[in-house]
Amino acid sequence: MPSRDARFAATYRLSGTRKEAYARAREICLEQTVELPASVIPPGFVRDYIVGRIESFEGRPGRYEAVISYAVGSDAGELTQLLNVLFGNTSLKPGVRLERLILPPAILRQFRGPAFGRAGLRRLLGAHRRPMLCAALKPMGLSAEALAELASRFALGGIDIVKDDHGLSDQPFAPFEARVRLCAQAIKRANRRTGLHCVYAPNVTAPFDELLNRARFARAAGAGALLLCPGLIGLDAMRVVAADARVRLPILSHPALQGSYVLHPEGGISPYALFGQLARLAGADASIYPNYGGRFAFSQAECASIVQGCRVPMGNIRPILPCPGGGMSLSRIPELLRFYGRDVIFLIGGGLLEYGPDIVENCRIFRRLVEAG
Repeated sequence: MPSRDARFAATYRLSGTRKEAYARAREICLEQTVELPASVIPPGFVRDYIVGRIESFEGRPGRYEAVISYAVGSDAGELTQLLNVLFGNTSLKPGVRLERLILPPAILRQFRGPAFGRAGLRRLLGAHRRPMLCAALKPMGLSAEALAELASRFALGGIDIVKDDHGLSDQPFAPFEARVRLCAQAIKRANRRTGLHCVYAPNVTAPFDELLNRARFARAAGAGALLLCPGLIGLDAMRVVAADARVRLPILSHPALQGSYVLHPEGGISPYALFGQLARLAGADASIYPNYGGRFAFSQAECASIVQGCRVPMGNIRPILPCPGGGMSLSRIPELLRFYGRDVIFLIGGGLLEYGPDIVENCRIFRRLVEAG
């Protein structure tokens, strides 16, 4: 058994009056642990150790924050149970948002986290100081051959990571295995011409009984990274892929289906926690999310918080790279360089295709803009 003083914690945003918010904090202490009325909690170990504790409570009318701690051991050393303790039933209640995780070494050591992280990705791509570039293969409906040709053009233009669009799976017009083989081969040929280190990241999001098979096939076929959607497969399923010795590739986490977790300011999970801290615990090496000013509703403040979540010290858990995308354009690169700095992967999809007819040259312009900044 861990020491009775060993606790992990989370910060929750609570809406309502001070009285209402404090009542919600007290409910969290019970709901996330014993799930019993306070009057019937057994005395001794359960009441003194297992029940959540309010460590701090502060704020202003309409927005309060409470730090609530839990017993190390109640997490069972599992990501699934850690998430359950932090926000399981409470996620069903209005007026509560999970803001930040406060995890001690005793918890963090239970997780491997990203296998590569920020520094490992830089080494792999040969991009030691500059921001990195990512492009997406789209649209759905192209053949595997057409997607491979597009991948080749991206690589010849100097893109660092060419990823599948998250809508590409195992459709009959571009079957998974054929697409992965052809795209990986196309990028390998392009790298021989350019001398660069572009990698292909196929989307291996799949039903659970196919997930590792696709990830392992991708590695064997020459993929240099993987795209996964933890909102579709689960955060712990992504952790399983990241830890698999037969895969051992960097993982780009895609936010498909995770929007409902983060869009309401008074509920769900903060972008900081979901796209930063939790993505890292689950093994992502880069976290894709919607950039501010694009076709999604994320604000500058939310994007800045994701950057912080990707790099906040978390013991043995490596920092990772934020990867803003969603309606990005070449014309915004100077502005975004000022906002994000160098530790970022810029993801542009349709913007590279609509900039002009010469896709290779469009990519070269993209790279020159980033290097000039």
